[in-house]
Amino acid sequence: MPEPATHSRAARPLSALRTFTSLSPLLRLLVLTQLAFNVGFFAVLPFLATHLGTAIGMAGWLVGLVLGLRTFSQQGLFVVGGALADRYGVRPVVLAGCVLRTAGFAWLGYAAATWAVIGAVLLIGFAAALFSPAVESEVARQAVCREEAGEGPRTHVLALFTAAGQAGAFVGPFLGALLLAVDFRTVCLAGAGVFVLVLAGHAWLLPQRIPGRARVRSRGGLRRLARNRGFLALCCAYGAYLLGYNQLYQLLPVEVERATGSQAPLAWLFALSSLLVVTAQLPVTRWAGERLDLRRSMTTGLLLISAGFAVVAAARPAAWTGTAGLLPMAGYVVLLTLGQMLVAPAARAWVPDLAEADRLGLYTGALSSISGLIVLLGSATTGTLLDTNLPPAFSWLALAMIPAAATVLLPHPRPRGEQGTARPAPTASNPPTPPP
Repeated sequence: MPEPATHSRAARPLSALRTFTSLSPLLRLLVLTQLAFNVGFFAVLPFLATHLGTAIGMAGWLVGLVLGLRTFSQQGLFVVGGALADRYGVRPVVLAGCVLRTAGFAWLGYAAATWAVIGAVLLIGFAAALFSPAVESEVARQAVCREEAGEGPRTHVLALFTAAGQAGAFVGPFLGALLLAVDFRTVCLAGAGVFVLVLAGHAWLLPQRIPGRARVRSRGGLRRLARNRGFLALCCAYGAYLLGYNQLYQLLPVEVERATGSQAPLAWLFALSSLLVVTAQLPVTRWAGERLDLRRSMTTGLLLISAGFAVVAAARPAAWTGTAGLLPMAGYVVLLTLGQMLVAPAARAWVPDLAEADRLGLYTGALSSISGLIVLLGSATTGTLLDTNLPPAFSWLALAMIPAAATVLLPHPRPRGEQGTARPAPTASNPPTPPP
């Protein structure tokens, strides 16, 4: 592995603001887009389950079904949104997604019948399946172009993109909580208003044609994707990370309830995770860029996530309660978040090296769809484990093994020019060779 270029402009410490201002106008727009998307979305989502159960009176199983349908209509259809972005370009797909998200939130605010709620959440989910892969794939493509021009590693851009999304996820619930003092409809209409502003901004600022982005005219992309073993291996490893992250919402609440008799501490643990990403994402990414290639970065991140589960598994037999019972969970959240900060930018940065040059949207969407399916199956298995009479530490130990095992699946560099395989993983001093 070549020595890192520690004296290059890319390797010098840069604040988030300086990194942001160094980006092209298009990249700045897309980073701000991610921030705005998450502010609007997370202003509504945290309060949806309570609204469905109390204001509308849905049974618990039906609330779960509605939330599951929203996730499926979003993650499951990312591959569709990515393919549409490749075919028709970023602008029309993003604008269509913003229109649908606005309509979905407005509809949800007025929905009272079960069928109306289901229709609204499906529309909200499908809207994200349109604009998210379009935005993410273009950010990745622009980050690669920037790296090839010698303006810094692609992972710096993708880390800033991740931090912007996390900042939106942190601000959104506070906005929603303030507006909830009025009613849930006001929260939904505020979320819709955010997307009206995003729609207006993109209609004005997003270029009709983005230089260097060619539209796909031929078919057969899905067949070639299904034969791309390197990319599928990356999806499996990324799915292992997402399964671990999903336990913030599945396994962690159960353990917090056991230790404290309340789920109130969850808010502080979630805030801890968000603040870590917002404040430490760029420094962690710079550190990794100077010392690790993309494969080693993902490996380190997955092992940190594994260690987080192992901490709780080791402490669980003691059955601590109160503040002492929260300490292992805080350790899990910190290690999981550090792992996320290594895995998420590296995985997104790796996709352009594994994808066909003109189908980056399809591959970006497939990364989310395939890993989302892994999370669905893994979460169902985790739920089954919780219902058994096995020792409580077993579920945490089993989940610790999954990201550790996933490190073996990560693709290795192959000879250049070999179809369907990864090019050597780039580092700050070893930029990628443009595809032929």
